[in-house]
Amino acid sequence: MSEAEKTSKAGGFFKRVKAEFKRCTWPKREELIRQSALVIVVSVVLGGVIAGIDWLIRLGLQAIGL
Repeated sequence: MSEAEKTSKAGGFFKRVKAEFKRCTWPKREELIRQSALVIVVSVVLGGVIAGIDWLIRLGLQAIGL
């Protein structure tokens, strides 16, 4: 394959990517902020739950002497 063919294929690829991005439905700013905040809150809560379970398991293992 010649350099010209490689360049034209790469250029065509990026044109198709650009066209696809224009067809995407992007969220509104408010929706993006709300969903991002929800992801952060759920992540923090889930992290707390996992840390709590870890702490309880560690306490239980210490109680039985392991």
